[in-house]
Amino acid sequence: MAKTTLPLLLKEIRACRLCEAHLPHGARPVVQAGAGARLLIVGQAPGRRVHDTGIPWNDVSGDRLRDWLGLPREVFYDENRVAIVPTAFCYPGKGASGDLPPRPECAPAWHGRLLRWMPDVQLTLLIGRHAQTYYLRENGNATLTETVAAYASYLPAVFPLPHPSPRNQAWWKQHPWFEREVLPALRSRVASIFK
Repeated sequence: MAKTTLPLLLKEIRACRLCEAHLPHGARPVVQAGAGARLLIVGQAPGRRVHDTGIPWNDVSGDRLRDWLGLPREVFYDENRVAIVPTAFCYPGKGASGDLPPRPECAPAWHGRLLRWMPDVQLTLLIGRHAQTYYLRENGNATLTETVAAYASYLPAVFPLPHPSPRNQAWWKQHPWFEREVLPALRSRVASIFK
């Protein structure tokens, strides 16, 4: 059997059809990773536009996320600086109030194998409750709001964030401390890993 490399593993992930029977728009795994990545972004699952284009965070949510991070597109989409590994790699379809949750098969099948190839990751962003639940497990708080408010307790390696979707506008209005306190700390930490 040939030795696996990161390019071969990424090819295998992009060909994955593990949960295709449950995906109304078919499987199209979207992932970005390079051996030199210093920032790891773990979101939930691609949305419809990302599914259609095959480009991670290629939507309004991605525009907001890049603004939060203070990163231009050319840095964000440089796989040797930024890895983008959602909790599930395929678009799960629409639900009653937004997209369906990420499929549960994906992260256990692929994340461990993939993360071993990125030894230089200095910061992992856990975006949204699904990513936080999977990675923080018993170290997370009861709610996303509590977890994000306690962001400093996860530093320097992990930074929990709400999802930057326009659907969360009410959350940002209800929690002005996020923009006032959390975003400057986030930008500072991200800048520090790319010095």
